[in-house]
Amino acid sequence: MPDDNSRNPVLLLHGIDDSAEAMARLGGYLARRGWTVGNMNMTPNNGAQSLDMLAKMVAKGIETQFAAGQQIDLVCFSLGGVVARYYLQRLGGIERAQRLVTISSPHHGTLTAYLRPNPGGRQLRPGSSFLTDLNRDVKVLDRLRVTSIWTPFDLMIVPARSSHLPVGEEVIVPVLIHPLMQFDHRVFVAVEKALQK
Repeated sequence: MPDDNSRNPVLLLHGIDDSAEAMARLGGYLARRGWTVGNMNMTPNNGAQSLDMLAKMVAKGIETQFAAGQQIDLVCFSLGGVVARYYLQRLGGIERAQRLVTISSPHHGTLTAYLRPNPGGRQLRPGSSFLTDLNRDVKVLDRLRVTSIWTPFDLMIVPARSSHLPVGEEVIVPVLIHPLMQFDHRVFVAVEKALQK
């Protein structure tokens, strides 16, 4: 297990219709255990902005919050995990990040995205050109320590198994509904373990 001095700072990325505040409880949990935790608001947060543009915001936020060349870890909920992947796979972020932890992120799309006919919503539909492109070279993420945490009871990510990445480690936590994944202690423990690998 890394000691406090060797731990990377962690950037938390929230989900759709959320803000950095939604990740505050997880951030507090990690901070009490010795991690330096950063966060940011991705705006607009409702899918009105394309996910590649949100990823560019994340890239700028990382340059602002962390020292040049500082290795970081990304912990992302839902939409945030897909945005993080674009940052890693298309914007060079893979050179800065060491770990990626996604929590109920629709890596293969979600049927509920059909209820959101805006740019981000269309990109989150199963089989979208955006997700097809990201999943084409998902194996590049093998360079990182990747953990996908998800619940089989998710009614926001449909099918729920869309939250599983074909690289890294998979952790299933039987939380009853999607939003509670941000607040469940079992998820916090799984994130902590993932950041210790």
